[in-house]
Amino acid sequence: MNKVIELRSRPVGEPTLSDFNFEETEKPTASDGEILLKTEYVSVDPYLRGRMSDADSYVEPFELDKPISSAIVAKVVSSKNKRFDEGDYITAELDWKEYQLSDGKNVRKIDPNAAPLSANLGILGMTGITAYIGLTEIGQLKEGETLVVSGAAGAVGSVVGQIGKIKGCHVVGIAGSDEKIELLKSKFGFDEGINYKKTEAMGEAIAQASPDGVDVYFDNVAGRISDGVYQNMADFGRIVNCGAIALYNATEMPTGPRVEPMLIKKRVSMQGFIVGDHQDKFTEAVKQLGKWLGEGQLEYSETVVEGFENIPQAFLDLFEGKNKGKMIVKV
Repeated sequence: MNKVIELRSRPVGEPTLSDFNFEETEKPTASDGEILLKTEYVSVDPYLRGRMSDADSYVEPFELDKPISSAIVAKVVSSKNKRFDEGDYITAELDWKEYQLSDGKNVRKIDPNAAPLSANLGILGMTGITAYIGLTEIGQLKEGETLVVSGAAGAVGSVVGQIGKIKGCHVVGIAGSDEKIELLKSKFGFDEGINYKKTEAMGEAIAQASPDGVDVYFDNVAGRISDGVYQNMADFGRIVNCGAIALYNATEMPTGPRVEPMLIKKRVSMQGFIVGDHQDKFTEAVKQLGKWLGEGQLEYSETVVEGFENIPQAFLDLFEGKNKGKMIVKV
């Protein structure tokens, strides 16, 4: 039999395990032009929360009583497609199923000897690509500038900070525990770290860590953390709005500081960023990330949860900050 995870109900506020449904179906068989895939690693990401709501967005919402999908690394267990051989490994946006069929479209082969398979969901996958393109294309980071990263110990944030150091910048990371702050400094090379859970005056803490002002703010979180950063933007600063995990489960429209006077006075630009809008840059990003990784200039962390049945809980744990780096489920 084949295990499948579906969306049972649309969450109100923070998702719970009851919003997911486990089903068993018959294991499929490949027909002409198809490949049968066995899921090996599953990526769980905060943006999936938005797709659970039936709301207008940049991507279609998940359907009720249908499988949830995300980035997956899978093994080809049988093939009737000339492009693929049995034993190949691939990555693609796929359903949360143990086994599934594909016609090979929008599927990318990966080399299992070039890097650990799970890295293709993180540092060499959409996580790394998001960090690279968001920082270079939107942030336009320059040598000698100050970069502040929220959600800095997460999958994207930890890569953003390292690229900032490669580019010769002063890098400040914001995370939610002393352990994570130590990780930012010891493993990822951040210059400063701020534990937001122990910091009441976020604006003052940012000012102390960024005495020359913030040139680029790479925001994965939003909320009160970002309010503190906005107070410290430098002239002609750039704000990259990549994520807003602090607000994803809000049931009412949140309010906060009115940023327009700061944007005008400081001539700051703020831009929402969706990595899918920049697919023409993906090859460049993966090539450069792979080069830095091979040279030892990039490190990465993964929180690996084992077991197909634990995919929903791993997703929920993201909102509790239980991951260090990329959250991945090993099937």
